[in-house]
Amino acid sequence: MIQKILIANRGEIACRVIKTAKKMGIKTVAVYSDADRDALHVEMADEAVHIGPAPSNQSYIVIDRILDAIRKTGADAVHPGYGFLSENAAFAEALEKEGVTFIGPPVGAIQAMGDKITSKKLAAEAGVSTVPGHMGLIADADEAVKISGEIGYPVMIKASAGGGGKGMRIAWNDEEAREGFQSSKNEAKNSFGDDRIFIEKFVTEPRHIEIQVLGDKHGTVLYLGERECSIQRRNQKVIEEAPSPFLDPATRKAMGEQAVALAKAVGYHSAGTVEFIVDGKQNTFYFLEMNTRLQVEHPVTELVTGLDLVEQMIRVASGEKLSFGQDDVKLNGWAIESRLYAEDPYRNFLPSIGRLSRYGPPLEGRTADGTVIRNDTGVFEGGEISMYYDPMIAKLCTWAPDRLQAIDAMSEALDSFEVEGIGHNLPFLSAVMNQDRFRSGQITTAYIAEEFREGFTGVAPDAASAEKLAAVAAVVNHRLQARATQISGTIDNHARIISTDWVVNLAGSDHALTLSEGSGNTRVAFAEGGELVVGSTWTPGQTLANFDIGGETIVVKIDLKGPAIRLRWRGIDVTARVRSPRVAALARLMPEKLPPDTSKLLLCPMPGVITGVAVREGETVEAGQPLATVEAMKMENVLKAERRGTVKAIVVKPGQSLAVDELIMEFEG
Repeated sequence: MIQKILIANRGEIACRVIKTAKKMGIKTVAVYSDADRDALHVEMADEAVHIGPAPSNQSYIVIDRILDAIRKTGADAVHPGYGFLSENAAFAEALEKEGVTFIGPPVGAIQAMGDKITSKKLAAEAGVSTVPGHMGLIADADEAVKISGEIGYPVMIKASAGGGGKGMRIAWNDEEAREGFQSSKNEAKNSFGDDRIFIEKFVTEPRHIEIQVLGDKHGTVLYLGERECSIQRRNQKVIEEAPSPFLDPATRKAMGEQAVALAKAVGYHSAGTVEFIVDGKQNTFYFLEMNTRLQVEHPVTELVTGLDLVEQMIRVASGEKLSFGQDDVKLNGWAIESRLYAEDPYRNFLPSIGRLSRYGPPLEGRTADGTVIRNDTGVFEGGEISMYYDPMIAKLCTWAPDRLQAIDAMSEALDSFEVEGIGHNLPFLSAVMNQDRFRSGQITTAYIAEEFREGFTGVAPDAASAEKLAAVAAVVNHRLQARATQISGTIDNHARIISTDWVVNLAGSDHALTLSEGSGNTRVAFAEGGELVVGSTWTPGQTLANFDIGGETIVVKIDLKGPAIRLRWRGIDVTARVRSPRVAALARLMPEKLPPDTSKLLLCPMPGVITGVAVREGETVEAGQPLATVEAMKMENVLKAERRGTVKAIVVKPGQSLAVDELIMEFEG
């Protein structure tokens, strides 16, 4: 058995591997960059080695630095996690020459499947269904436009060495094909050091379903069911589940057998994933790519199969045979994974960096109702989210006997997850869990674009939800007022009397109500009729509390800022202002304060680096014309003109780092 594993990665996946290694009694070595000196994976490992500056191309993907760390620590095996060097054949070869075990597939399989052009040819030869497209290398943007026209729009432009949504663009016309080719090429070069591009037909109503495979070095390859990964944005997965609500047993078996056939064709061993695009209309499936590594979303497969995939990878790498067969693989219950990202959904999911002033995930383990909560993470309260790496904060997973129970468990877990200090997508994830379309399983890879056509602006509370939140705000305010009466320094014989009549302004509407304290609860009577009985043990200072309203327990996040109370529940994120009836009447007479006019300014929408400016001062630009390019968290973002105008001033240069809303250029009036 392997004695010491160096994890050539960072963040949550490094922590994940360390947990299993410790369970198996295997020592671990972490590597870290300047930015990760105080990271969680460094603290968890038995040893840690510094490997260079913050940018990954100067640390985590420099093979020689990893090899030096191996020599320093005497590690006899390396687990690459995902991303970085996990699918780098040269890295696997270098380890082989050093006599170090690579906890992953053979070099030949990485080479064959890591090149998406070669992998599609091999898949076709192995009898696997493939998407129509151009499998040859594409020289320039002109050729990309020509090929796209021949295939027929829409097309998917993809990096041959890509993964994780990097180097991928959908093009619906010649202009988008030209621009997408260049952006994909740039991203591919920066992320993988390989800028080769290919193009294939884009299925218009696709579901992204992948098959988990596992093989040993003795010729056995099994499939461990599927994962539905259709909820995506910018071609990167956001919510995954196992099994898929779409597949029937016959299709599952056909896809699994094709995945195994492909794996055997390249002599595969270890854990890997064969990804398919499934046409939701015709119930046909096409090979997309094979990831020769552990997938980000592997926890949902572990939850429904009961297998520890990292443990299996270590045992396979040590030469052991798989201890079970295909007939032993059973899918039990349903699992959901929500990826918590440092991305602001209110700003088109743009990256957010900064310090986690509060980080409080829900308790892991089996709950009283039999559901399971799991949270894979690499961060901690007080830690920093850096601009240099992937924006993932955590992977929150739930398991239950059936899909709707798993979704409900996820909704409750998201409600109880506390994150402050950065922009994050918790409100968005919570909103999806409570959408009828998602709950019915009618999803495609276009789900986010179709359901949030104007972007995510939050969830507007319906009448019933608004009343519940207004009642919560009133109770919170009442207890704040009660605390104020207990503060010393009041004037004698002038005791402060707490009013029972209030007006709660929430989501643009006023809710006039009267409070009356009962035995362990508060009765809230609304002026327009109806009442709610609210029970809660909330006390000032708590940011998360349970409120029992009419027999329903809701978990509400509370943020007190000045006179306002911010409430978050099931994707609803609203600010409540609780006033006396007289003050509320005066507030309605006050003019609304409008935000400043920024229509003549191009502001940086995220923290990042300016990698290119496409216009010059004095130039007249048209709507949709590229203006500048910003790179953040390994993604390239092209900023375009919203309307016709003339560039008055450009105040940045390529290579310059910018903060959110920092000025890039100004337009004439």
